[in-house]
Amino acid sequence: MSSPTPPPQSPPERSALSRELADFLIELSIALHKHAMYPEGHALLAPAAAGVTRRAEQFLEQRPTLSLGVARQQLVIEGVATDPKHPLLAELAGRLHRHHLGAVTFHRGIRSSEVADVLRTLASEADRTGEPLGLGPPERLRAWEHIRLHSLTYERLELLNEQDAPPAEQGAHDGGRAGGVHAAQLWLGLARAALVAEATGDDASPPPPPTEPAAIARAIDAHPKNAAYDQVIVGYLLQIADELKDAGGAEAVSLRRRTSKLVGALQPATLRRLIEMGGDAAQRTKFAIDATHGLAVDAVLEIVRAMADASHKTVSDPLVRMLSKLAAHAEQGTGAARPQADEALREQVHDLLTGWTLEDPNPDPYARALQRMASAAPATATQMGEANHNADPVRLLQTGLEVGVLGPGAWRAVGRLVEGDGIAALVDVLEHAPPPPAGADLAPVWERITAPETVRRLAVHDPPDFGTLDRLLPRLPLPSFESLLDALAASESRTTRRGLLERLARAPREMGSAVATRLGGQHPWYVVRNLLLVLDALPALPDGFSSAPFAAHPDARVRREALKLSLKAPAERERALIGALRDPDPRTARQALSAALDNCPPAAVPLVAGVARDARAASELRVLAIKVLGRARQPVALAGLLALTDGGTTWRGRPKLPARSLELVAALMALAAGWNGDARARAVLALAAASKDPEVRNATDPGAESARR
Repeated sequence: MSSPTPPPQSPPERSALSRELADFLIELSIALHKHAMYPEGHALLAPAAAGVTRRAEQFLEQRPTLSLGVARQQLVIEGVATDPKHPLLAELAGRLHRHHLGAVTFHRGIRSSEVADVLRTLASEADRTGEPLGLGPPERLRAWEHIRLHSLTYERLELLNEQDAPPAEQGAHDGGRAGGVHAAQLWLGLARAALVAEATGDDASPPPPPTEPAAIARAIDAHPKNAAYDQVIVGYLLQIADELKDAGGAEAVSLRRRTSKLVGALQPATLRRLIEMGGDAAQRTKFAIDATHGLAVDAVLEIVRAMADASHKTVSDPLVRMLSKLAAHAEQGTGAARPQADEALREQVHDLLTGWTLEDPNPDPYARALQRMASAAPATATQMGEANHNADPVRLLQTGLEVGVLGPGAWRAVGRLVEGDGIAALVDVLEHAPPPPAGADLAPVWERITAPETVRRLAVHDPPDFGTLDRLLPRLPLPSFESLLDALAASESRTTRRGLLERLARAPREMGSAVATRLGGQHPWYVVRNLLLVLDALPALPDGFSSAPFAAHPDARVRREALKLSLKAPAERERALIGALRDPDPRTARQALSAALDNCPPAAVPLVAGVARDARAASELRVLAIKVLGRARQPVALAGLLALTDGGTTWRGRPKLPARSLELVAALMALAAGWNGDARARAVLALAAASKDPEVRNATDPGAESARR
């Protein structure tokens, strides 16, 4: 039974950028596009940098600094977010975001040479180079006197404190820190956005903001209501919730704990304000559902209450009490009850978010009595008994190690710890045991706990004990890594599979043969995709392996991973690119076009031209194809570029250009850069040079045009 749903609120009007700011951002986007398109020293680059400098100087006459905030598809300037559907501004935001930049600041006194150098630096594609600026040395972001690039993270800051991760994890291989780096970027970006720390021109190195959840919550509570500010904060929370759905390991545990503390520390009115997110019901629901998978149970309950307030719906008190009781068992219950209560709570919250509402039918005294019962901590007598029982094998083993003799009693203790849930405690004992000759020989014990069956026990546990697995990884023999492959194939949990993939990425090179053998069988798509992911992460592919059979897999996610592997093999590269360009999946095609930027085989050029002319394709995909055509020196590439610049004829029968678009500007740049010696290209460039549109005129080469005249 549900109460009547109130009419939806109309979303607030979007604040609009001033014309001057919009023109500045568009000119910055076009200038950056030119620097990505043309080689260094080209005649078009200096005027483009000068134009950006002039625009910036106009603004800096009235203020000391001009700052741009960066989101995935939007820029935030003077508290106003740009339209994510604007192609030029979305491309500029996307390029800065791929460099892991959170903001760009221009200071009074800016020089054209600085702008040109910054544009050259930003023009490199982070996806292709694998070196985002924000993840590089901090000095690189402060290389200019009047322009400052701000990373999503701060030097000297770490997501994990010493108490968050054991020493073995802190010394893990660099490959295992990839998830932690992303988690740290999200948390530190949220901290900076919440505290609105703006560096002035005199601050060569702005102090890092506090990253404790309570400090961030106080900053968000104290900030006056502002749509742009709230959207930035919620954007980070959305990314964190999405990250925690699939993340595993100590880094995810720390991020989950900090985010949960932040949600709990926020004032109810503030949390409701963030949940509302400008009246976007779809975004609100997505955030709440993601939170049910990733955050701690107490934070989930806070979000449910805020969702009810923001949606003007009534969540029945009996249901809230039931959820509170489940939360208490999930946090304080017995070892067997905790995972069951946790799963039940999240399932109930997910069902609640589908729209079930019910007014509380209970009288107030009865409701208060039920609330007291729901708040009571679960009985822990069984836990205490188990704890006392489980302590004995640890003491027995410690005694044997201290006297240097592992007798039958010590080995029985090892067996009880391995068969039970005591492998983590066993690893603790071994890591702190005295080394021989004073202590016992530990090699047989390490062999026992790194055996395939023991590793399988850790991996299939729900949830897997990734913390203990991480400590054992450097000691695992090859057959034990195959136990992780078994668990990967059998698991139905995305979070578990994600965690296992991170550990398998640290497997030795010899693991490739075992993975290739498994790929020969019949498996669900996600098993095949995950096995290909493991191969991609290994130091080298096994001898004789070919990913060609998987390029025709019915699932696009498998085909994308097969393409990555094919691009590593020179003998398969051309075939793989041609097949990917014909793929109906746009992400596969984009992956192929990014690879073709470096070297496009002649046989693939007609397919690239087809993507560039396809009006149904996304604008970003078409522009990428045009860039490939601009670097190809094939007649079919010229024909494709000319077709994109053909707007038919005027009523007088004279040729004309099509309406201005991102694709037209890119095609004109490509013709000016590589085909100005062709008569047909010169005719098109002459039309563009005479255009009344400054963006179209700027896309041509003035030096080449003068030479033609």
